[in-house]
Amino acid sequence: MTIQIDGGTTIRELVGRHPQTRKVFEQYGIDYCCGGGKCLAEAAQESQAALPDLVRDLDATLLAVAARTATVEKDWYAAPLHELIEYILQVHHAYMHEALPRVGGLVRKVLHAHGAHHGDMLRQVHDLYNALATELGIHLRKEEEVLFPYIVAAEAHREGGPAGPAACFGSVGNPIRQMEAEHESAGEVLAQIRKVTGNYALPNDACPTFRALYEELERMEEDLHQHIHLENNVLFPRAIAAESASPIGLAQIHGG
Repeated sequence: MTIQIDGGTTIRELVGRHPQTRKVFEQYGIDYCCGGGKCLAEAAQESQAALPDLVRDLDATLLAVAARTATVEKDWYAAPLHELIEYILQVHHAYMHEALPRVGGLVRKVLHAHGAHHGDMLRQVHDLYNALATELGIHLRKEEEVLFPYIVAAEAHREGGPAGPAACFGSVGNPIRQMEAEHESAGEVLAQIRKVTGNYALPNDACPTFRALYEELERMEEDLHQHIHLENNVLFPRAIAAESASPIGLAQIHGG
């Protein structure tokens, strides 16, 4: 069942319940991850898009999906939090752990091979990417070693399970705010890389490795958008809501 779409509909609501609308927002250049809390009217105005056109294309996407019999994506609003976290780890974190060093190697190779003619641009890409890789590496570890285990343990404890790990951050909303800020920072770096490369426009003398680099950077950007969406718009609000609805207290989580 689809929802009624108008200017007051939030991006978060649409993408969360109908992931297929992601491509429409990408086509319009609208951020559906960090900017997921905006309504369509605000997003359309910021991207200089006509709101009726945006609503029309979103409606068409939902109608097309409804007409197909293909299996839809899992409803992550209803699934247990530990299942959503496991999905994020297996799909998005696993991809980043593999892709970050591999794409870094491509950046170095292309800079070495094409630095004579495209050095200024490629050195900017090199510096931006290295900063991104460092930031994301630390970010992933914080989620995997601190935040995600805490959310899983808190969920299990609310359901009568054993005590969870110790936490030094108080409410779960505190580390979540930090993760969201880091998401925004990573998205901004990728946006800078896209700008520096002229929207990934290949030069005439681009070799296959040059082409592969741009393709991998675009794939990384797309994956990160989906990754951030699942965390910012689904996992984090649900974790905060669960804590607020059933406050168990740090002492209880710690087994005290």
